[in-house]
Amino acid sequence: MGAKPAVDASRCPVCGEANRCAIELERETGQPQGACWCMQARVGPEALARVPSDARGVACICARCAMRAVAPGRV
Repeated sequence: MGAKPAVDASRCPVCGEANRCAIELERETGQPQGACWCMQARVGPEALARVPSDARGVACICARCAMRAVAPGRV
């Protein structure tokens, strides 16, 4: 059996699109970035529950997936 592929920290583990994580972008490029959007966002438990266990703490969920489960006024 082959090894499981590593989680791509630059991609949303829920939808696979680029997560635009400023922290990951700075790590990859070495170029200073501003604070990541997620540092100010409220991500509900419903959104976080969709993150596969192997990606938790490794890859950020994207803003679209994070906000999909958030009710208006909670962001």
